[in-house]
Amino acid sequence: MARTLEQLQARYNSSSKKGPQGGGRGPHGPRPQGKPKNAKQTIARLAGYAHGFEWRFILVLICMLTTTVSSLIGGYMLAPIIDRLTVAVTGREPEMSVLERAADSVVRSLMNSAGADTTAVMPYVITAALLLGAIYLVSLAMTYLQARLMLGFSQGMIERIRNDLFTKLQHLPVRYFDGHPTGEVMSRFTNDVDNIDVMINNSLTSIISGVVTLLGTLTFMLTTSWILTMVTVVCIPLFAFGGGALARISRKYYSAQQAALGAVNGYIEENVTGQKVIKVFNHEDTCVEEFCMLNDDMRDKQFNANFYGGIMGPVMGNMSQITYGITVGVGGVLMLSGLLTPGGLTVFAGYSRQFSMPINQLAQQMATIFSALAGAERVFDVMDTEPEAKDAENADPMPHMEGNVVLDNVTFGYVPDKTILKHISLYAKPGQKIAFVGSTGAGKTTVTNLLNRFYDIEEGSITIDGVDIRNIKRDVLRENIAMVLQDTHLFTGTIRENIRYGRLDATDEEVIQAAKTASAHSFIMRLADGYDTIIEGDGANLSQGQRQLLNIARAAISKAPILVLDEATSSVDTRTERHIEHGMDRLMKNRTTFVIAHRLSTVRNANAIMVLEHGEIIERGNHDELLALKGRYYELYTGVKELD
Repeated sequence: MARTLEQLQARYNSSSKKGPQGGGRGPHGPRPQGKPKNAKQTIARLAGYAHGFEWRFILVLICMLTTTVSSLIGGYMLAPIIDRLTVAVTGREPEMSVLERAADSVVRSLMNSAGADTTAVMPYVITAALLLGAIYLVSLAMTYLQARLMLGFSQGMIERIRNDLFTKLQHLPVRYFDGHPTGEVMSRFTNDVDNIDVMINNSLTSIISGVVTLLGTLTFMLTTSWILTMVTVVCIPLFAFGGGALARISRKYYSAQQAALGAVNGYIEENVTGQKVIKVFNHEDTCVEEFCMLNDDMRDKQFNANFYGGIMGPVMGNMSQITYGITVGVGGVLMLSGLLTPGGLTVFAGYSRQFSMPINQLAQQMATIFSALAGAERVFDVMDTEPEAKDAENADPMPHMEGNVVLDNVTFGYVPDKTILKHISLYAKPGQKIAFVGSTGAGKTTVTNLLNRFYDIEEGSITIDGVDIRNIKRDVLRENIAMVLQDTHLFTGTIRENIRYGRLDATDEEVIQAAKTASAHSFIMRLADGYDTIIEGDGANLSQGQRQLLNIARAAISKAPILVLDEATSSVDTRTERHIEHGMDRLMKNRTTFVIAHRLSTVRNANAIMVLEHGEIIERGNHDELLALKGRYYELYTGVKELD
């Protein structure tokens, strides 16, 4: 039966965040809202990333101011041209405003410098037109320079933010990644940082330019006619009310559209990656039905969002036309009354229309700004996450580690109210193989997580060569522990580079020897480019077993005295497993090895086998001893009783 729309939306949009339960990953958290919680603090932190780029921003402001002033002056140069033509037609000298007289004086001065007759109409018009063109050329040059400088300013800030965010991720504890899905973390680098980039590069420029244009236009309007200026200003509340109402409605539907889009994308991603499972269980029709519900919901929300967002421009444009009409009507009366020149009315009419543009721009940029600030808060939320605890001041550098491991009365839980391991005690010496077996969720992998200090224990102690691991430098501890996990992960690059990831200074000969140890050499040599074969998409061009063999080779090349194999052979066939076992015997020589396995055949030769159930060691001994007990291990090995 298909789930309801409400169930699908809840599943793909608003699951609660939880920490790992027995080593698992928490589900997706709620999608963040599009409004920042503390805008002032976020803006202050973003401003901190501009340090060192202040000179660029100052130049941007100068260019922006020059562009705006040039545009305003250029527009005003029409007034003396029209007035001179009016004089030529009517023979009457109109009463010019202060700015009109100033523009007229500049034109006459240029004509005098060129030796032209200042009373001639055409030379006057040509001179004014050339001056107008020169002004706009300056504006064009300043616009180009402003764009270049602003890109350098914004990209410099974004580069720093990305660097800080990525650096922070490298120092976050594994607990963070266990509780946050990969897609959620990736969205910080993509959507959130991109939104910040758009705000800095576009919205910030638009806001500053809009404010400068607004103030400059208002100044020129007041100088031309204070009466018409008051008429225009009175119409501003009409713009503010209409634009604000549409913005609120549009923002509501836009948020709903983003939530619906997230649900659709999440559903598509899950279905694409789970196609085999869907086909095996004949779930195609149900998937189509559920997707259609989500898609229909998104269609409705997109219609409303696009409708109200789309009509904002025409509505604001019509309001601007209304203001323009009123301004021209009143201006005509003033011109007939001799209080305004024809040129002044023409220029003012253009300014009245230009006056509304910055207001529209500012209104339209608010949604982008809120979205960017909310994204910045999410980025800073990651940066503010508590990193892994620092090494103790007297941490032991352990220049030579033998691999004597002792767990003494270790108790641990991923969350305070649920204990995973209860009073675990064991020891392992170099050359010994310690195996952990038991039901799923018994705590086997948790032991290895604690050994690497991915999590710190609550009670008891773990020591290596007599030193508590909390008093060993974390990087030294981990470089002395090689791990082969059940989940394989290969990096984009050659097979040689992926094996060498275990020890970057390894020679090519050592890489080949490690591959032979892991029984990977033969299949590598059958590839077209051998060790230089490029791996892409986490090894999509290799089988699961081949990927695991490369992971084992990566561990083999490491000189770490401690080896952890977490279901290392679970992804290979029985024949390959037998080859690996021979290689493992060579690999584990003189190393302390911890093995987690569901295939009990792989732990028969272990020095000690720990049987864990519900976080406790209920049996311990070698293979023969545990079979003789005829307890839980005997049940697991013989299949007398099924696994819990």
